[in-house]
Amino acid sequence: MYEAKDFSQSLELPGFSDNALNTHFKLYQGYVANTNKLADKLKTTAPDQPEYAELKRRFGWEFNGMRLHEYYFGGLSKSPAALDPGSPLHQKITEDFGSYENWETDFKATAMIRGIGWAILYYDPTANRLFNIFVNEHDLGHLAGCVVLLNLDIFEHAFMLDYNTNRTDYITAFMNVIDWSTVAKRLQ
Repeated sequence: MYEAKDFSQSLELPGFSDNALNTHFKLYQGYVANTNKLADKLKTTAPDQPEYAELKRRFGWEFNGMRLHEYYFGGLSKSPAALDPGSPLHQKITEDFGSYENWETDFKATAMIRGIGWAILYYDPTANRLFNIFVNEHDLGHLAGCVVLLNLDIFEHAFMLDYNTNRTDYITAFMNVIDWSTVAKRLQ
C-alpha cells in the first residue's frame, strides 16, 4: 500500500502559488490512491477477464504519475542548494554536455517541446551517460533501466494556474528552486 508523501514544505515556494501547489498535491494524491486501487483490483481480477489487460495498462499510468510527482516535488526547495561544481553530477553534466550552461539550454529546450509530459534528466548506468528526454504521458517514452535525476512536470496542471500559457516563465521559476543536493544524491 502506497501512502501519499507530504510535500507541504514546498508551500510558499518562490514562483509557485500555494493555490497551484495545493491543486498539484491533490492531483498527486489521486495518483497514489489510484495506484492502490488498481493494485488491489489486480489481485482479484483473473487474467482471462477482459478488464485485466486494461487494469494492467492503467497501472503504469497511475504508478508513474505517482512516482514522477514524488521526484518532482522532492527536488524542489524554498532554499535550494546550488549544484556544486566539484560534485560528480556537475562533472558528469560537463562531460556529457560540454558545460552546465549547455545542459541547461538543452533541458529548457526539451521542456519547451510542444505537448504535455515531462522533461527528464536521466542517467543511464549501463553507458554512464546523461540524457535530457521528453516523456509524453507518464507511461510512454521512458528510458528503460535509466535513473530519473531531475524531472520537470510540463502538463498544464503544473503551470497554468500561475503562468497561464507562459511555459517559459514556469521553467525559469522551476530552475530557480531546484535543490541540487537532492538531485545529486539520485546519481549515487
